[in-house]
Amino acid sequence: MVGKKLFVAIACFLWLTTATYAAPKVVASIAPLHSLTAGVMEGIGTPDLLVQGVASPHDYSLRPSDARKLANADLVFWVGPDLEGFLEKTLHSNKMASVTLIDKVTVRLPAREGGVWDEHAHHDHDDHKHDDHKHDDHHHHHVSIDSHIWLDPINAQSIVTAIEKELIRIDASNAEKYRKNADSLRRDLAQLDRDLAQLLAQDGKKPFIVFHDAFQYFEKRYGLSGAGSITVNPEQKPSAKRLLELRERVKTSGAHCVFAEPQFDDGLVGSITEGHDVKRATLDPLGATGPLGSTAYFSMMRSLADHMHRCLSGT
Repeated sequence: MVGKKLFVAIACFLWLTTATYAAPKVVASIAPLHSLTAGVMEGIGTPDLLVQGVASPHDYSLRPSDARKLANADLVFWVGPDLEGFLEKTLHSNKMASVTLIDKVTVRLPAREGGVWDEHAHHDHDDHKHDDHKHDDHHHHHVSIDSHIWLDPINAQSIVTAIEKELIRIDASNAEKYRKNADSLRRDLAQLDRDLAQLLAQDGKKPFIVFHDAFQYFEKRYGLSGAGSITVNPEQKPSAKRLLELRERVKTSGAHCVFAEPQFDDGLVGSITEGHDVKRATLDPLGATGPLGSTAYFSMMRSLADHMHRCLSGT
């Protein structure tokens, strides 16, 4: 009888422990944020991901399975409405706990406009003005800021810090684990930054053209020479006039490479490079083709740097 009571007591204790310390339900919008979140949550829980595979956040539509993930979430990490416009209404109308990470990063670059970068569209937010000193998750003042913030490892460190802070806020019982994981991630990101700088050190004076203007943070961090993009807003196909201008740009810029992306049809790349002596390669700013998990961000960044280096250096 004593043995049965002891068994029941232990079972109840284990149930209460599991119920009390269940990992928070966390959703990340895109794979790079998912990876960094997974790293901070290592050994505690696993976040859910919305935009998967070769889908692009620029033209994504929420699926029923996504809606279920969001409905069950304790916390949602996203870049902001200029990147994941599909999320804005759902997050705000349902008053979901979310963190707009574009407000948290160290490096914030103005979106490039005009000339070889064409004219940016901002999803009907063009009439708003940016104020670097006023930010919150309900009033978006960053419409003129380039949203591809994760493509700089220094920003990734800031993102990790923001994720760490928010997870500790909602799950203080695991605070020490979150801190330990975040410290490890920041060290690894600093080493990643040094490695990429070394790899790309000789490529800075070699111009290239990208599919869409997603790589400004990467270019600025490593001193690279972006010469233009096929399209600034990937939701809109460039006009025939724009394509003719780009064909001329390929010739006059001395571009070594024109880069496609797995999220978009590479037929446009072929149309502007046909007849020109220029290399073609693919850059993946989301890590769409690799496995998910805490190491995915590092794999994506190393792959991106390697593909760029190989094309620019001719190796």
